[in-house]
Amino acid sequence: MTLRIAMWSCSRNVSTATMRSWDSRSDTTVVDEPLYAAWLKLTGAPHPMRDEIFAHHEVDWRRVVNTLCGPVPTPVLYEKHISKHLLPEMDRGWLASHRHAFLIRDPRPMLLSFQRKLEQVTVAETGLPQQMELWIWLKERLGIAAPVVDARDLLTDPAGVLQQLCVALGVPWDPAMLRWEPGLRLTDGVWAPHWYDAVETSTGFRRWRPKEGELNDELQAIHDACLPAYRFLSERRIRA
Repeated sequence: MTLRIAMWSCSRNVSTATMRSWDSRSDTTVVDEPLYAAWLKLTGAPHPMRDEIFAHHEVDWRRVVNTLCGPVPTPVLYEKHISKHLLPEMDRGWLASHRHAFLIRDPRPMLLSFQRKLEQVTVAETGLPQQMELWIWLKERLGIAAPVVDARDLLTDPAGVLQQLCVALGVPWDPAMLRWEPGLRLTDGVWAPHWYDAVETSTGFRRWRPKEGELNDELQAIHDACLPAYRFLSERRIRA
């Protein structure tokens, strides 16, 4: 029986490096943002590479869910999700077949990163409010108190945090999760050339460093709006 893990991340996080980490396990298949194309189609969000994404990825969320719940060639399936991609009109019944975890990040460095990648940023683009809503939903509807990982903690102590995450998910710890080969992967979404420049050259988790820069007034307001969701999840995070 396949153990299916849905990792729900906010945007501009270490989610791709974390996917590399799980991809380094011999017992795991990884899937890169399977609901992204469906989210783009339904929202009309002005993201880069829209046409390429629609040409290469499934835009019907129902078919995506059927694939995620279908046969897998390995004992573990790891799904890298961005929380905002799970729209209200998408049925959540399939979530009961998965184990869940959350990957969060302080909104300030996240928004500084967004500042260089997107012209327009909204509170919803961060994914933090959706993370909080989904964590509460899983707890109230399915009785799941999903483990939460903060990106800063993960980059500060990868081995310690990942070991605790594996325990929480019921997966054996594998030290192979700490290292990987550089480069892109066949499992990467077609959007990888635009978004994955940093992880493409990586061979492991980069040490945490504070992000330099100042938020403009508009992004500062978004930061303040996201902060309660971040604090709610941070209080529930894994500590190595």
